[in-house]
Amino acid sequence: MKHNTTSDSSSKLSKFTEIFRSLKGQFFIAIFLTGLACCFTMHVLIFNEYEERSVDIRATEMQRQLNLLANRLIKYNYMQDTDDPVINAEIDYLSNFNNGRIIIINDDLKVVMDTYSISLNKHIVSEETINCLKAGSRGAYSEYDKENGYLEVVVPIVGTENADGNDVIDAERNEVVRGAIMLSVSMDPVHRLLGKMSKKIAVYEGLIIFIILCIAYALSQNLMKPFDKITADINEVKAGYTEDSIDIPKLTEAKHIAIAFNALLRRMKVLDDSRQEFVSNVSHELRTPITSMKVLADSLLSMGEDAPVELYRDFMEDIGKEVDRENKIIGDLLTLVKMDKKSPELEITKVDIEALIEGVLKRIKPISMQRDIELVFVCKRTVTAEVDEVKISQVITNLVENAVKYNKDGGSVKVILDADHQYFTVKVMDSGVGIPEDALEHVFERFYRVDKSRSREIGGTGLGLAISKSAVLMHRGTIDVESKLGVGTTFTVKIPLIVATEK
Repeated sequence: MKHNTTSDSSSKLSKFTEIFRSLKGQFFIAIFLTGLACCFTMHVLIFNEYEERSVDIRATEMQRQLNLLANRLIKYNYMQDTDDPVINAEIDYLSNFNNGRIIIINDDLKVVMDTYSISLNKHIVSEETINCLKAGSRGAYSEYDKENGYLEVVVPIVGTENADGNDVIDAERNEVVRGAIMLSVSMDPVHRLLGKMSKKIAVYEGLIIFIILCIAYALSQNLMKPFDKITADINEVKAGYTEDSIDIPKLTEAKHIAIAFNALLRRMKVLDDSRQEFVSNVSHELRTPITSMKVLADSLLSMGEDAPVELYRDFMEDIGKEVDRENKIIGDLLTLVKMDKKSPELEITKVDIEALIEGVLKRIKPISMQRDIELVFVCKRTVTAEVDEVKISQVITNLVENAVKYNKDGGSVKVILDADHQYFTVKVMDSGVGIPEDALEHVFERFYRVDKSRSREIGGTGLGLAISKSAVLMHRGTIDVESKLGVGTTFTVKIPLIVATEK
């Protein structure tokens, strides 16, 4: 039972992790957190702005009230006689109205009036109060203690040297600071109002967050629809229910994925068709010599001991040729298999390309002489390259042999060697029958023959050019063909002078 509980927990955690790592989950979380951050930011900004605005309004109103009171104190000479019942009543009323504490100090920093009677006849020495007394009418200031939640406003009591009880209107000249009035009030009413607002706003924020959740879910679902469709289509192809290309969605990112998959699917189809064709061709090519040998052997057996010696010898020679042909096909197939490896190995050495070509032509010359085909070698410059000597020799041999085999009697084969600072080029030109234009793109395919009857007559396997192209590609080179019927064919091989090998 404990094991099952642990397994269920692990399964739930795995599902949660999968959702969190999915594009849908991350998109949902991103939208939700963005909306939540916006709500929180607006909440903080609104409350801070409201609190600051409330403090500014309250401070301005308190300064206005204290300025009026200061004028009354000067008018009734309160700083010399603090027992005036009318003024004291006004002070008490103002203190109760603001639910705060009023302290009046004289120019000696002595408290002459305290509505709380805590600091009466004491001295208040603070930097702000001293600055207020020194600055005169310009010394009024307010301070908000946010931590303790109270607002303090200080206003100077300014008169003139010739004050006679009349209101002071212009105190810029000959002003005399008689003292200061300090009013401290609690900001609890503002805080209580902010608390009520916070509760109401919390309800709206909860509603907004719920709407954001719904929008985030809807957007993530809508965003993932094209990807879900692509996944379903790919699974259909994977299961083998269809081989058709998947539909291209409108969403740009999903469109790129679909296009890439369709390209991959087409490539896989080409490879599969090529594989099937290759298997079919291999089966046919391997079966043909065996069939020929069986026919020859059956013919000899049917004749019995009465078979003429000359006929017996001819049949045995034919059987030997078919065995050689079978052996050549198998050898070429093994060569192709080695070249098809993902990391084919090259035996790189410094090779004199001119000497290599001369060696190839020397070996093929006896074959060309049988048909009076002239071999011409033109070396435009001496070339030394870092290549695989065996494979490059095989490439040139295949091209020159083909040029001789498919040439006319009395024709010619011309080999041209040239180079620049990066590549060397070998051109093999013949005056043979040529290749039809529609067959040029297929000549490097395995077992492809332009003229099958002629190829079998001269013993071709259809693998020589495929092997040559694989060897050239292993050297990071290129091989191209140009041909014109009745005129001849030119193969051009271009290979780097220094082949970079992967280690």
